[in-house]
Amino acid sequence: MADARLRRVNKEIADCKNDKSSHINIELIDNSPFHLKGSFKGPEDTPYAGGHFDVDIVIPESYPFQPVKMKFLTKIYHPNVSSASGAICLDILKDAWSPVLTLKSTLISLQSLLCSPEPNDPQDAEVAKHYLTSKASFEETARYWTMVYAGGPGKTGSAAGQKQDEVAMAGLEKAHVDQFESLGFERGKVIDALRRLNYRGANVAKINDDRVVEELLK
Repeated sequence: MADARLRRVNKEIADCKNDKSSHINIELIDNSPFHLKGSFKGPEDTPYAGGHFDVDIVIPESYPFQPVKMKFLTKIYHPNVSSASGAICLDILKDAWSPVLTLKSTLISLQSLLCSPEPNDPQDAEVAKHYLTSKASFEETARYWTMVYAGGPGKTGSAAGQKQDEVAMAGLEKAHVDQFESLGFERGKVIDALRRLNYRGANVAKINDDRVVEELLK
């Protein structure tokens, strides 16, 4: 069984290396064929375009009858990926797995997930709320994360722009953060509170200032 697993994984790694058209790369971590790093480019016409994304891959003992374990190593702003841990919500990594799937086809599915987020089945509930509240604002934040963490296009801010960067990372409006900071609350606390309340887009009109202050005083 162990030999069959090793043969299968080695064949899949070789197939991926020989396929120049998919632009999917797989390399060994610590010379182990059962701990790998997959990588791919962010799809065009998405907020992830121009970025380079790395994925940690662990091959379980009963592979291919059990799904591979994957998580993003590159931080990414996406409803189906934890912005904290890189954990992924994708059916083929759980109950929809099939032994006919390969490392390459699974990574391609992951790349496709960046084109078609599924906010109603989220891994990161806060990011999903942002997506559902204001897709344009979500895409702006996802683009910013791609620039900062995945080498995507754009200019990283100078030290002087750091305050605004923090706000952009959270997908909030600078004016909203400044408004509550001017009441004497610490900027980081304001950002956390507004993010928790999903203070974005049409939601801003539904959340009165007292509710924000109540959250800040917790």
